Amino acid sequence: MIQTESLPRERFAGLDLLAASVLVADAAGLVRYANPAAEHLLEVSVKSLSRQKLAGLFANGEELGALCAQALAHRYADLRQDLTLQRPGREPLHVHVMVSAAGEDEVVVELRENVQQLKLDREERILDQSQANKELVRNLAHEIKNPLGGIRGAAQLLELELPDASLREYTQVIIKEADRLQTLVDRLLAPHRRPHIVGDVNIHEVCERVRSLVLAEFPSGLRIRRDYDASIPEFRGDKEQLIQAVLNIVHNAAQALRERIAAGEAEIVLRTRVARQVTLAKVRYGLALDLHIIDNGPGIAPEIRDRIFYPLVSGREGGSGLGLTLAQTFVQQHLGLIECESRPGLTDFRILIPLP
Repeated sequence: MIQTESLPRERFAGLDLLAASVLVADAAGLVRYANPAAEHLLEVSVKSLSRQKLAGLFANGEELGALCAQALAHRYADLRQDLTLQRPGREPLHVHVMVSAAGEDEVVVELRENVQQLKLDREERILDQSQANKELVRNLAHEIKNPLGGIRGAAQLLELELPDASLREYTQVIIKEADRLQTLVDRLLAPHRRPHIVGDVNIHEVCERVRSLVLAEFPSGLRIRRDYDASIPEFRGDKEQLIQAVLNIVHNAAQALRERIAAGEAEIVLRTRVARQVTLAKVRYGLALDLHIIDNGPGIAPEIRDRIFYPLVSGREGGSGLGLTLAQTFVQQHLGLIECESRPGLTDFRILIPLP
C-alpha cells in the first residue's frame, strides 16, 4: 500500500494553497495526496485518506471511481460531473467533480461544493417544514379549542355556585388562563383565517412603516439604517401582511439587541435589492425582491438555528415563538421564502418574493 510519506510533499505544494478540494489517486484508486481543503471538506485527515481507495470513501463511490478510470483511459480530456456523494454517518456532499489524468498512473480529482444544489435542498426543507407547521397548527386548533371552551364554561358555572366569594380567585385563574390559551390558538390560526387583501405594494413603504414603529419603541441606542434600491418596482400583494412579516423580524432583532442598545451600539440594516433568476418552490423567476434584515446582535443560538421557523420555538425568555412562524407563512402566501444566516455579531434574514 502506498503511503504519503513515500511521496515528497513538495511535489504538491502548489495544491496546498488552493481553496478547492484536490485529491491525487494512483491507477489502483489509492489516494496519494489530499490538500488541506479536501481534508476539511471530507472531514478526514490526509493520513487516514492515504490508506484508502478514493471510491471507498463514499457509500456510492462507484461513479467517482468510474470517472477516474475513464480519465486514465482518455488522458486528453477533463471529465466533469455533478455528484451527490454519500458518507456513512454524515450529511451527503453535493459536489461538482472534475477529474483529469496526470501522467499514465495518476488522476487529479477536484471537488467543489454545489452551492445551487445546497440552496435548493435548503429551500425544500424550509417548504416541507412550513407545510408540517400548517398541519400542526390545524390539528392543534381542533384538539385545543373545544376542550378549552368547555373548561372556561365549567369555570364560569362553578363560580356562580360558589358559596364564598373569596373562592372566585381560583375560578378566575382558570378563566384567565383559558383566555390566554385561546388567544394563542387564535394567533396561530390568524394567517389561515384572514382574507388575502391584494393591492399594489411598495416595499420601501413597508420598510419605512416598520422602521417608524420599532424606533418608537426603542427611541435611543438603536440605529435602523436604510440601504434601498429605488428601482424596485411595485408588486401585487397584501401590504398589511408584509408589514407584519417584516415587523416580526425587525422586532425580534431589536429584542436580541437589548444589551447593545443599552451601550448605544445597536444597528439594524434594511437592505433592498433585485435578485435575478431565482428559484422559489421549484419555480424559476426572472426577477425577485431581495430584502435583507441584518443586525449586529449576538446571533441565534446554534441549538435552535435550524428550528427558528417552527411554532412555539423562541430564543428569548418569555417569547411566544410565533413571530417567525407567522412571518414565513405571510411571505409564502406571496410565493416567497425567508432564509436566515446567523453568527455572533451578524444575523441576516433574507426575504425573497417574485417580482412582475
